[in-house]
Amino acid sequence: MDDDQLIDAALAGDSTAFGQLVRKYQDRLFNAIAHVAGSTEDARDVVQDALAQAFIKLETFQRCSAFYTWLFRIAYNTAISQRRRRKPTQSLESARDACGQEPVDDGAAPDERLQQQEQAALVQAALANLSHEHRAILVLREIDGCCYETIAQMLELPLGTVRSRLFRARIEMREQLKNVLRIERDDITAPRRAASPAVADGAVTHEVGLPVAPKK
Repeated sequence: MDDDQLIDAALAGDSTAFGQLVRKYQDRLFNAIAHVAGSTEDARDVVQDALAQAFIKLETFQRCSAFYTWLFRIAYNTAISQRRRRKPTQSLESARDACGQEPVDDGAAPDERLQQQEQAALVQAALANLSHEHRAILVLREIDGCCYETIAQMLELPLGTVRSRLFRARIEMREQLKNVLRIERDDITAPRRAASPAVADGAVTHEVGLPVAPKK
């Protein structure tokens, strides 16, 4: 059955019909909300809440848009409400910890998979530093693959606003990636820089393996 038939059956009292809608869209919804919320834990709570709300409010769905569009709007508004109550910050390290949730190519070599995971972590860290509006636009367009018209319906925005906001979001994302990559390079070089004063003072620095000239 298509979505309309499943909705009709659910409204007629068939609980299994709504379950089919849930199974059809829950993974896609979770993936999108995880990127928008910046946390898989928050995304689980948001998606569960959104699905419960959708079940309760199903009879109010006027079918002016696709069911997933309506469902995402509920989840997105729930995520915004949660974010207003608590404003989490995400560091590069926490993004790395969460990168195991990112899909990687199972057929890739181990070093390629590691590189994919590192890249996913960097992208997630950059996304986490975007404004909520810019993050949602990028996720829907670049990750969920939605067209401009669908995004406009999901976020209840004029089409022109979607286009201009996406343009600004892409610029901001590039800047954030530059910042994240700069932090990554700083993390790699920090231990060597930290050892420099000790070397200058003539201290014994066995940890970095550098010879030290005796003081005159």
